[in-house]
Amino acid sequence: MAELTQELLFEVLRKIQTVLSSLKEGQRDTRQEIVSLRNYMHVMQGDMNNMRGTIWQIPDRLDRIENRLELRELAEAQARFEPHP
Repeated sequence: MAELTQELLFEVLRKIQTVLSSLKEGQRDTRQEIVSLRNYMHVMQGDMNNMRGTIWQIPDRLDRIENRLELRELAEAQARFEPHP
């Protein structure tokens, strides 16, 4: 009877080992996915920073374009002839 008990105990331990190895593999996959998500978030943060920088440059660039095309002076000169509310 003691022999049967040890065999059952070993069988249960083997099943536990199988389940644990499966859990470890799942945990490893989950960690890899989290690392991938982190990397993706870092890339997106870099893209957002680049977009912010570009957006901040737009007013300066627009001013330079208007000055170069002399649009600002034209608008000011035209404003003198338009009726005031």
